[in-house]
Amino acid sequence: MQTTSIPFSTDHGPEFFAQFPAAPAVFLLRGGAESAEPYVSKTTNLRRRLQRLLAPPESQSKRLNLRERVATIEYALTGSDFESVLVLYKVLRREFPKSYQKRLRLRPVALVRFNLENEYPRAYITTKLGRLGGKSLYYGPFRSRATAEKFLNDSLDLFKMRRCTFDLNPDPKFPGCVYSEMKMCLAPCFKGCTDEAYAAEVARVQAYFDSAGQSLVQEIEAERERLSTDLDFENAAQLHTRIAKVKSILSAWDEICGRLDRFDAVIVQPSAIAEPKSVCLFRFHEGELAGPLRLAIETEGESESLEQRVRKALEEFVPARARSAVQFMEELAILKRWYYRSHKVGEMVVAAPGSGISARKIANAAGRVYRGESGSAAIASEEPSS
Repeated sequence: MQTTSIPFSTDHGPEFFAQFPAAPAVFLLRGGAESAEPYVSKTTNLRRRLQRLLAPPESQSKRLNLRERVATIEYALTGSDFESVLVLYKVLRREFPKSYQKRLRLRPVALVRFNLENEYPRAYITTKLGRLGGKSLYYGPFRSRATAEKFLNDSLDLFKMRRCTFDLNPDPKFPGCVYSEMKMCLAPCFKGCTDEAYAAEVARVQAYFDSAGQSLVQEIEAERERLSTDLDFENAAQLHTRIAKVKSILSAWDEICGRLDRFDAVIVQPSAIAEPKSVCLFRFHEGELAGPLRLAIETEGESESLEQRVRKALEEFVPARARSAVQFMEELAILKRWYYRSHKVGEMVVAAPGSGISARKIANAAGRVYRGESGSAAIASEEPSS
């Protein structure tokens, strides 16, 4: 983030504002006193916004005017609303460490926590991330908590892993619960199964989440094919219906959903006006949302293809690990907010489970974003000031 700093005083006339680009930016207005709280915001048109805030006020106008209070203007040009929100987040976190979440209206995302720290693992919905490097696995983010809860409940109906919330002390005298009575749980609570059998079922559930449900689909398809080969068409038809049910459940698993410790995605966005003939890359990997990294689209005198330039960029573009679980969740919330916008600009390329991220897909996405084929205008409406 390249920040420009310019002094300001009440002596400046209207011509002073001509030096500022009429372009998207994140800006900060500082007062003369060190103890004064700065004014921080993002805008689609820096010149126009500064004129509204710092030009001589109109008589009897109720519009906010900071002309008498500002001594310094700091700003960073941005190319998209995604970049503006990320820069604004970093500035607010620096300037307002106790209130930046409220100012940015960051809401925790809904995740599936697969608690492997318990002797008898279970899965449940959470909005908190445990310590980084722990045994528990996290999957998401989902569109909403309601979506996550429905997905998890419907998914667990396909297995026999426990759903109870208490710590188990297996006892044959324990009466069990409604799930064990309905044969929807292996009932480790009263030793209804061996520990090995429960561990095997837990492994099936983990494989289901790790593969975005495809492990179960393939498992059922293989059994359906076996039954068809044996001419057991009635049971094969039942499994065909079961596959359709599983795929319906998986419709809530969007492209952005995945196992968070393996989640690797590149977000392609338009560049700022100061960086023509290029796009900007951001990368969410190992819990950090890093960027922007400029990727030239039109080059002169170079024989490298766009895909080759993407490969080189990915080699250099390795984000550092998230410094904390809080940072992880906050930057994930920023990514999720952009992804689920009804009219978002740019594209995201996610690494497939078990494989690296595709340079070809990124190159194709970069070409579309550069040509303006992905999304609408580069910046959407402004957010409230801070």
